[in-house]
Amino acid sequence: MSTETATGTDPEIQVSPTAAEQALDLLEGEGLDTGIAGLRLFVQQGGCAGLSYGMRFDDEPEEDDTVYEHHGLRVFVDPASMRYIEGSVLDYESGLQGAGFHVENPNVVSECGCGESFRT
Repeated sequence: MSTETATGTDPEIQVSPTAAEQALDLLEGEGLDTGIAGLRLFVQQGGCAGLSYGMRFDDEPEEDDTVYEHHGLRVFVDPASMRYIEGSVLDYESGLQGAGFHVENPNVVSECGCGESFRT
């Protein structure tokens, strides 16, 4: 299997140290090998603004994925999703309203009121 690894010329997907730590804890809790497995970040149709983010753990990247590594976390992005999220930052926020992962996407032109979906 060949995976494309991000280079310095790509608009890279960044991961905050807090997000990486949280994701790695979850990966290990699932019994996955953090040296091979990773977090898949993708875009899907849905939500009131048209597109929404999805995340899941995968055992390994797909053949055409771009693979990013930040703070020990591997992030897999498929080519179709990349055009919507290139240059984004994955962060983890916690507060009174709850805790969770958040994508800071510079390509977004509008978001729905709840922040769950977006348009580019």
